Formats: sequence, C-alpha cells, structure tokens
Amino acid sequence: MAKHAVLSSQAKLWRSLSCPKSELRLDLTLACGQTFRWRETAENHWSGVMGGRVWTLTQTDDTLWYYVYKNQDRQEGSDRKRRASVSLQKENHSEKRFKGALKKEDESVAVTVQDTERREEELLRDYFQLNIKLADLYSEWGAADPHFKRIADIFTGVRMLRQDPTECLFSFICTSNNHISRIQGMVERLCQALGTPLCQLDQTSYYDFPSLALLSDSSVEARLRDLGFGYRARFLQQSANQIQDTYGLQWLEGLRSVPYLQARDALRTLPGVGTKVADCVCLMSLDKAEAVPIDTHVWQIAKRDYKYVAGSGQKSITDKLHRDLGDFFRKLWGPYAGWAQSVLFCSDLKKFQKLKQVPHLKQLKKEEENEDEMCSSLQHNKRRHSIQNNKKQAHQKKVKMCVENDSD
Repeated sequence: MAKHAVLSSQAKLWRSLSCPKSELRLDLTLACGQTFRWRETAENHWSGVMGGRVWTLTQTDDTLWYYVYKNQDRQEGSDRKRRASVSLQKENHSEKRFKGALKKEDESVAVTVQDTERREEELLRDYFQLNIKLADLYSEWGAADPHFKRIADIFTGVRMLRQDPTECLFSFICTSNNHISRIQGMVERLCQALGTPLCQLDQTSYYDFPSLALLSDSSVEARLRDLGFGYRARFLQQSANQIQDTYGLQWLEGLRSVPYLQARDALRTLPGVGTKVADCVCLMSLDKAEAVPIDTHVWQIAKRDYKYVAGSGQKSITDKLHRDLGDFFRKLWGPYAGWAQSVLFCSDLKKFQKLKQVPHLKQLKKEEENEDEMCSSLQHNKRRHSIQNNKKQAHQKKVKMCVENDSD
C-alpha cells in the first residue's frame, strides 16, 4: 500500500516553488475554515485533494514543497497501455522498427510528463493565488489599522484560496449551524459517497469532489440524510438540481466575471444559501476579494476590538447589519477587505490561541531578564558603595591616629 510522502525521506521526488512563510503559512491557511479537504498527515505535512489530484504539501522558511500522487485509475490505464504496447512489440519482429517505436514512445512520455508538471505547478499557483503579494497587503492593512498590525505580527501568511466554485459552494452549504471539525467530516462523507476514487495512502482513501450531475440526482437527499446531513441534504440536492436545470453547468464559473453584489445575489437564489454563505463563496472561489463574510463570530470581533456599536441591541444579524458591517471593514481595509478579515478570523479561532502565548512568553522573559539585570546592577552598586564606605572609614581612622600621635 502506498504511503503519504515525507520530504525528509523522498526529497528527490518532490517539486518546489519559491515562497517565504510571510507569503503563505500552510498550517494557518489550510486549517482556518476556508477549505475542508486538507489534513496534517505528518508533522508540518498537509495532504488533500485539489484539482482532481491528491497532494502533500510542506514548507521550509522560503520554499513551498509539493508532491502529487498518481491517481489509481490513471495508473491502471497507463499499465494497460504499456501491456498492450509490449504485446505489439513481441509481434513485431523488426528490430529497427522496434527501436524506433521505443524512441518515439519515450519522447512522447517525456513531453507528457513535462506538460503535466507544468499544469500542476500552474494549478498550485492559482489555488494559493501566489501572484498576489501578501506582504504588501499586510503593510497596507497594518498602516490603516493598529489592531490588525498587532495581530499580523503573529499571524503572518494567512492567504485566501481560489477554490473550485462547485466544491466551495456545496461545502459551505454544509456549514450552517456547524463547526469546522464536523464540517470536515460531512464533506469527507459526501466525497466518499458520490465522488470518484483517486488513490489510497496508508489507511486513508481519497476521493474527488462529486460533480453537479451526481449531486442533483433525486436519490441524493435520502442518501445524505442517512449519512447525518439532516436538513442540509435537501439543500445540497435542490441547489445542484437548480443550477443544472435552470442555469447550466458553467453558471458558477461565469460568476467570476460579474460584479460582487450581482454574484452574491445570484448565489442567494439557491436553496440553503444565505448572505454569509454567498459571501464565503464569492471570496473563496469567485475572485471577490472585497466580500466580507459576517457571522456572530466576526460581529463579536467588531464589537470587542473595534468598538462597533451599530446594531448592538440586536440578537441576530440582519441584512442591514451585514451590509453596514461589511462596509465598515471595506472602508477600513480597502479592496482586499475579505482577505484581511480572514486573518482576524483565524487569529480568533480556539485552535490557534497558543500562538498568541509565544510573544507573551517572550515579553515575560525579557521583563525577567531586565529585572535580573536591574537587580544585578543594584547589587553591584551596593557592593561598590560598601567598598567605598569601608575605604572612607579606614582613611578617617588613619587620619585620626595621625592626629593623636602629633598631640603626643
């Protein structure tokens, strides 16, 4: 059985991109709730599905490393082609033609491998939107917002992903009244039930995200209810059916090219898609960097850290509050406000609170060192003062003795 790749034991099989951690932190970006397909399979190694492929990612200080696994169905197809090729070669008794065929096949394979590797690198760059300079955005947000600047010193490299719109939409329909770990389980069961098998590593099977055609099948709701999706099962099936029958298979991709508010309102016509889910899909898959998803968590951040008082008497988030609070952050942070909001959201997650303790401990240690240095200085001054005092007393005693001798 194939195993998850680890950089330290298979370094020659990995490929890499230049990417400092100030531009991307895998541990924060892949675990902050914007995607649900990645798991830490070894220390600082993240494995998941993206673009119909299974990947393992890791990073050093200035490099992003990636390993792409061969899908089992593609591998079996390649094996069948090789077996057929060998059979034909046995029937061919001409050594010259045999060698010529081998050379042509090798050249074809080399070109195919190069094309595949180039497409995979482009896919990875697009997924992490590496064309956008995150450090510059952090500087702009920090200059405009002192609170953000304090957070940014700890939570660097939180980058917004550019996910497949279908996967992003149907994953976020599962987020209603839910938490990250449970959503991950639901998305995984959805893929196992309806997705195409890709490969198995150690004891983990990986599946592609199901297509709209499969999600829209009339049997899907009952099947997902049996898997614990509850009322969300109906929303998933009905939304897929509406897209396929009313809008067409390219509709979601097409929303990337329309204005933000138009895309958000279009998504809100789907069953189970409210303003917050629509904003998440706009931000995380449809290139709407100004979209700021607002939930009670973000509302609490606004009230606690920004003294935001509008709507403070309300118990729930209305459309007006959603719009006003989004505009507040867009005015503060600018056209990439959704990216900045994701940094604050990440910093407030319970799982990452330990990161805030590191600077605090450093500060305490520095204060202790300063206190030790001060005590040491005081002790030194005390000893010096004591020595000087003793010398002064000895001198005075000597002078007194001399005076007494003169009197005699």
